[in-house]
Amino acid sequence: MTGAAGKVGTLLRPRLARDGRTLRLSDITPVEAGPGEEWVAADLADPAAMAGAMKGVDAVLHLGGQSREHPWADIVEANINGTQVLLEAAHNEGVEHVVLMGSHHAAGFQTRPADGEDLPDYAFPRPDTYYGVSKVVTEALGSLFHDRFGMNVTVIRLGTCNEGSVDTRGLATWISPGDLTRLVEAALVAPGYHVVWGVSDNARRWWSLREAESIGYVSRDSSESHAAALIAEHGEPDLSEPLHHRAGGVFTLKELGGSW
Repeated sequence: MTGAAGKVGTLLRPRLARDGRTLRLSDITPVEAGPGEEWVAADLADPAAMAGAMKGVDAVLHLGGQSREHPWADIVEANINGTQVLLEAAHNEGVEHVVLMGSHHAAGFQTRPADGEDLPDYAFPRPDTYYGVSKVVTEALGSLFHDRFGMNVTVIRLGTCNEGSVDTRGLATWISPGDLTRLVEAALVAPGYHVVWGVSDNARRWWSLREAESIGYVSRDSSESHAAALIAEHGEPDLSEPLHHRAGGVFTLKELGGSW
């Protein structure tokens, strides 16, 4: 697991623990390894460090990189160069299964289909930020390493992962930590190349689960249990507003300017 010190890594670590499984944690920020875990300090963009971190690994869950919008050079180094270095190291070590944590921001300017259907899993990339562009490249790198080298790769276009939905937008985009764990477990053994939406089966969901379900994902959670309190506080969401109409929400607004 790269990016083990981050929010998603912290949520997933205890949930991925299994008898007989060793979870090797990697990051540039130290974390304390618990039972069934190993710690390896490694910068994603350092080929030697990543080669060392990959030794003896059966599968990779790639969470690392720059998780928020930053200047282009920072995004390229952490998310694009870092993912390429990681995939090269995994290929050289003979790793057969890689799960890449992508983002809904890779398709941030995609909108709710007018016909009421779900937004497809392979919706054409329409990134909303430099960060979103880096996740488009992540998807492309995963495709390349599958087609050229036969690596099994699943890219998760992650929605909003928290213990609970924190706003009305999240009623559609939320994925519970438990559901994300179930999706990751399915992706870690899925043959082929897949792009899947990382979302729970929420009553207000408009991103497809078809591809995720095809690799064995079964959502057990829904944001609807959070809906009454959030709507009482914020009101019913206006689905015509960009916040609810576009996959990237607020990150598609022009008012963000150059700073995002």
